[in-house]
Amino acid sequence: MELLLDTHVFLWWDAAAPQLGKSAAAAIRDAANTVFVSAASVWEIAIKRQLGRLSFPGSPAEAIGRNGFLPLPILPRHAENAAALPALHADPFDRMLVAQARFAGLTIVTADRKLAAYSVPQLWAG
Repeated sequence: MELLLDTHVFLWWDAAAPQLGKSAAAAIRDAANTVFVSAASVWEIAIKRQLGRLSFPGSPAEAIGRNGFLPLPILPRHAENAAALPALHADPFDRMLVAQARFAGLTIVTADRKLAAYSVPQLWAG
């Protein structure tokens, strides 16, 4: 299975936070699965850290590799698809993740119930 971590799931995993559910953690840990973290998540972390709304030690980009995940770049096609999504979720970062997951056939690992409104495979992380 190919997984795309929602930003909060990446943060939970990196911090070994108890909020991450056991089944999601097992799927992320499973070597048979490929785990991606979007450039949109790195951007979101950087913005929230700059605004003082998030504390993240070090580089999110380096944390992707340190955790054995693969970076997922934002392609022009992803941006077009994100803009074409119905306005069911106001967060532009989450809309980008949905567009990327749809485009690449990825399963989003999330605890955001609002993403269920989009027709994209999801694995509950809570």
